[in-house]
Amino acid sequence: MMKTHFALRILSWILSIPAFILPIATQAAEISSPDGRVTITLTTKDTPDKGPGCLFWSIKYKGRDVLADSPLGLVLKDSTNLDRQFRIVNQQQSGHDETWKPVCGERSEIRDHYNQLIINLQDDQTPPRHLQLILRAYNEGAAFRYLIPEQEGLNDFTIEEENTQFRFTKNHIAYAVYSAQGIYSKTTLDKIRPDCERPLTIEVDSDLYLAVAEAALVDYARMRLQPVKDEPHALKSMLAREVKAKTPFTTPWRVVMLADSPAELLEHNYLILNLNAPCAIKDTSWIKPGKVIREVTLTTIGGKACVDFAVQRGLQYVEFDAGWYGHEYDEDADATTIDVDSKRSKGPLDLHDVINYGQQRNIGIILYVNRRALEQQLDEILPLYKKWGVKGVKYGFVQVGSQKWTAWLHEAVRKAADYQLMVDVHDEYRPTGYCRTYPNLMTVEGVRGNECMPTAEENLILPFTRLLCGPADCTVCWYYTKRTKNTHAHQLATSVVFYSPWQFLFWYDRPAQYKGELELDFFKYLPTVWDQTQVIDGKIGEYITLARRKGDQWFVGGLNAVTRREMNIPLTFLTPQKQYTAYIYADADPEGKDPWKVKIEQEQVNCQTVLTVATAPNGGCAIRIIPVLNQ
Repeated sequence: MMKTHFALRILSWILSIPAFILPIATQAAEISSPDGRVTITLTTKDTPDKGPGCLFWSIKYKGRDVLADSPLGLVLKDSTNLDRQFRIVNQQQSGHDETWKPVCGERSEIRDHYNQLIINLQDDQTPPRHLQLILRAYNEGAAFRYLIPEQEGLNDFTIEEENTQFRFTKNHIAYAVYSAQGIYSKTTLDKIRPDCERPLTIEVDSDLYLAVAEAALVDYARMRLQPVKDEPHALKSMLAREVKAKTPFTTPWRVVMLADSPAELLEHNYLILNLNAPCAIKDTSWIKPGKVIREVTLTTIGGKACVDFAVQRGLQYVEFDAGWYGHEYDEDADATTIDVDSKRSKGPLDLHDVINYGQQRNIGIILYVNRRALEQQLDEILPLYKKWGVKGVKYGFVQVGSQKWTAWLHEAVRKAADYQLMVDVHDEYRPTGYCRTYPNLMTVEGVRGNECMPTAEENLILPFTRLLCGPADCTVCWYYTKRTKNTHAHQLATSVVFYSPWQFLFWYDRPAQYKGELELDFFKYLPTVWDQTQVIDGKIGEYITLARRKGDQWFVGGLNAVTRREMNIPLTFLTPQKQYTAYIYADADPEGKDPWKVKIEQEQVNCQTVLTVATAPNGGCAIRIIPVLNQ
């Protein structure tokens, strides 16, 4: 009898303890990729500082720990945080495997193949709060997002901070940059500073590379990365501003891309696209990729000369840059009028005449508009430009980071689609895959391109970092490159390596500078979108060789930095039993003493051929391979 009485007293005492200090049994849920290489685990467990039911995720790649248990959660303003006291209520696992066709892409088909786990969580508050974590395991990496469903007691709320962490097992090498157009540095995780840009590429080992990235950022604050206090080699999400939300609400994807090599990491960059919604434009026939020359004189004569040059050199567009409607930084500048900025040009500019001249020759006109005019006049200028016959708009110096400006920009892309206008977003905006949903978003700067005249080493970091998240408008230059130490052959090759459906090939250059250089025929034949892409080899900051196919033709770009290098390029991607002619554009002087001279050679090749090309320090090679006729 005494034992029974004592047990009842113990039970009564337990029931009197507040739920938030009762231990919650450790729970775990796991999902693996279709090929079994990638495994994501979600765990709820007790911690000394936060108590029971805290959320953690971890990742394994080929059985190796990539992320150790890393905390998850959302910090809410004026409400209890969504990061503790959680139990796994249930989970739903599913698989997905489909192939879709991008309107403009590095490949004509993309396979979207993953296993997904939706984990329903509930905390011990009254009423209980609900949270979903959606995990996706791809062969190419791991991704997750938070979903806050409709529920009692949580309707409108503000996310002050996102406590998504990435705790690595060692102090790995990383390639960091702190602005979208900044200079990358090779560093280690313990030296990462706050506001580190994404994707962040990390070298785990000689046979394991990863990149921390963001996908499907549409109506949320941009994520960058920051160190975690008192945690070695750990990083944490860093939102640009707070996020105002209403249930149901879904965050962007947090992504860890995984690969055996830098080359494979780049070749699998379609993972970011796969994490975005399908194309929302029914008729995409008006979306046309192509090559562009920038018109810098802001005159009628200059504009028509660019149109003639475009016809002659196989380009599709002429872009009128800042100054055509007045001083771009003037808040009162009117982008509905043609009023040349006198500080840039004396004119005259009859823009309508140039647009009509281009239409007669099948050359489209793109207009630059600074964000000051965009923010005030967007709804007025888009239908107006459509009426003028303009094909696209370059959005300049757009504001980025906050939820407000993130949402505004993506709405501006959608509004442009309503008037069949293509878009190029310049300056600090970096893509997260929205061009899958709205493929009229042709290209994005967000890169230290040739406008800044980067070194060859910088150009050899970009493919394995910035180019992982989407197209980059690198503003290729030709004649103006003499400001740099990179060779002309290097410049030719960047047009293949740096993917952009709108490829600006003559950024600072003018038609009058053209003297019949035979090597510029490579640009003439160059496509800007592709049916197939294969990254042959590469080492971050040192070299890359990459092959792209359009129809039955292949184009190869090879970039080299610092030292002379013999590039061995196996042509195994060619169709067996077929013969091809390779036109090789390479450094005429592999020692680099004459960086502006390009030699052109011709060679018969097939799938068994290994081309050996000598490249100069900071040089490169560009190769066009076409089938031999009458086989």
